[in-house]
Amino acid sequence: MTTSKKSKSVQQVEPEEKEPTSVAGLVLENRLGYALRRAQLSVFKHFNEAMQEYEIRPAQFSSLVVIEGYPGITQTNLAKILDIDPPRIVSLINNLEERGLALRVRCKRDRRSHGIFLSKKGEALTEQLKELAEQSDINATQALSEIERRQLLSLLVKIYAADTIEE
Repeated sequence: MTTSKKSKSVQQVEPEEKEPTSVAGLVLENRLGYALRRAQLSVFKHFNEAMQEYEIRPAQFSSLVVIEGYPGITQTNLAKILDIDPPRIVSLINNLEERGLALRVRCKRDRRSHGIFLSKKGEALTEQLKELAEQSDINATQALSEIERRQLLSLLVKIYAADTIEE
């Protein structure tokens, strides 16, 4: 009987051996999706630690920054930009409003829709959070040089920008 390549990647663990702690030698080690997800978990861990005091999650931070950049943006456009399901964006904006960080204002042109704006408190907090997020990124990527960090960011943007163009 011949041994297939698949069976070569299977590693037996003897009961008395230590439990495995990595994917070294497995196909996952060479999969972009797996590496991206593990990197995301690491980056989010640093981000969540940095934002813990303010109880801000990544989607909330992203929303605040987009609203700051596009005052009066509609919920629909915010959801599209951040690739968040519309029902989830409603909940997110409700939370920001309840916390006094953002507010909805009825649009004059289309009275059915609302523009979203940051409150004064939201503007001040967003400035603080952007500095914390920058430091969090630096901490999360401390194994990289500044040039490597910029290259990684450029490559990741290239991946998701190509996906956006196709839509």
